[in-house]
Amino acid sequence: MALFNRSAGEGKEEMTFIDHLEELRIHIIRSVIAILVGAIVIFIYRNWIFDNVIVGPINKNFISYKVLCDFSHWAHLGDALCMPPVEVTMQSTTFGGQFLSSITMAIVGGIIIAFPFIFWEFWRFVKPALKEKELKNTRFIIFWVSFFFFIGAAFGYFLLGPFTFNFLAGFQLGTENMIVTKPTFSDYLDNLTNIILGCGLAFELPVLAFILTKIGLLTPGFLRETRKYAVVVILIVAAFITPSPDWMSQLIVFIPLWMLYELSILVSARVYKKEQTEAEAEWD
Repeated sequence: MALFNRSAGEGKEEMTFIDHLEELRIHIIRSVIAILVGAIVIFIYRNWIFDNVIVGPINKNFISYKVLCDFSHWAHLGDALCMPPVEVTMQSTTFGGQFLSSITMAIVGGIIIAFPFIFWEFWRFVKPALKEKELKNTRFIIFWVSFFFFIGAAFGYFLLGPFTFNFLAGFQLGTENMIVTKPTFSDYLDNLTNIILGCGLAFELPVLAFILTKIGLLTPGFLRETRKYAVVVILIVAAFITPSPDWMSQLIVFIPLWMLYELSILVSARVYKKEQTEAEAEWD
């Protein structure tokens, strides 16, 4: 069965389903190689990355703590955004725990570093299926997808992470201090990964709105009508992204996601208006 065309030289060549699977395999292999290259570099410098990047959100000298506290005083909020330093001593309960965690750290870091290349490979696979008109409106898509992903990842690392870990590390059950929190490094790394990747993907909402509007599956009217339901969904997503149950952390996630939803409405409205104008011009 022949599927969409792929350019070949000056002409067009129809590809079978098996051909597409082979093409997809090549793109996946390239993406995996990019991830492995990033992972190897991170593993080589794992000690420096651990000391300066990974444990940043639980380091009392982390830049976010000072900036948030200074902002809180500047905004006349008192110490509302000032977080007391916490002492976190992590542990490894198995012989291979630290080694396996360093592998996980390297792979996750490799995925984050190679994200633009991974999406570029995905885009190269999908691009031949698009019409010339659709391609004309997808300029800089790799830049915008990568931009929103890294903005979301930075938001999770510099803002949400410190609030989350500060709350969880300082939370005490009971009044006698009979329970001491000593998390494993793998537990900390899992939470940090979920926060960074979760925020990175959640911040892709405007790009998703652009694509769905372009292909006719979404309209700005629908987004406006479902705004009240979207608020509930965003609250649920915020609860999933934030491991801690405190309202401050969830509010920190909710506000930018809600702003991104409003931005998605504006993006969808602009795309929809342009599509309608072009359609009317074709009919004239």
